[in-house]
Amino acid sequence: MAKPRGAPYEYTEAEDKSIRLGLFLIVSGVVALFVLGFCWLSPALRELQGQTARCTVLSVQQPGELFECTFSCGAACRGTALYPCLQVYVSHSASAARALLHHDEHQLLANPKCSFIPPCARENQKNSEIVAHWQEYWKEEVGSQPFTCYFNQHLSRNVGCESQNCFLHSVLHC
Repeated sequence: MAKPRGAPYEYTEAEDKSIRLGLFLIVSGVVALFVLGFCWLSPALRELQGQTARCTVLSVQQPGELFECTFSCGAACRGTALYPCLQVYVSHSASAARALLHHDEHQLLANPKCSFIPPCARENQKNSEIVAHWQEYWKEEVGSQPFTCYFNQHLSRNVGCESQNCFLHSVLHC
C-alpha cells in the first residue's frame, strides 16, 4: 500500500542526528568567525594602522631622478612620460627619526622613493611644473608648521603618510 500524498516524511534517527550535527557545525563556524574577527583580527588591524603624529617638514628636494608614468588621452591613445621625484622629509612626534612622507597608500606602493606622483601628463615639462608647484607648496605654505601625519612603528620608522589607512594594504599583502 502506497503512502498518501502530502503525508509528512519522518527522518530516521541517523538522518536526524546528521542534520543536527550539520546545523551545529554551521552555527559553531559562524560563532568562531565572530570571535576571531572581534577578539583577534580587529585589534591586530587597529595596531597596524598608522598612528597619529605631529609632523614638521625637515627638507623638500628633487634628487634629480626621473620616473616613468603612463598617460591616457583617449580610447586608442596611450603613452609614457617622465616626472621628477619629489621627496619631502619630516620629523614626527612619535620618534626623532627622519622619515619620507607619502601622500597616500597608492603613491607609497607605486613609488616608495618619492613623496608625490603627479597625475601623468603627456608632456614631461607639464609633469615637472606640477612637481615644482608641490615642492613650492611644501617649502613655503607648509614650511615648519606642524601638521597631522600617520606612522606605523611596526612596519617602518622611515615612512610616513598623510592618510591614516596608508599602511593597511602593505600589511595585508606582505
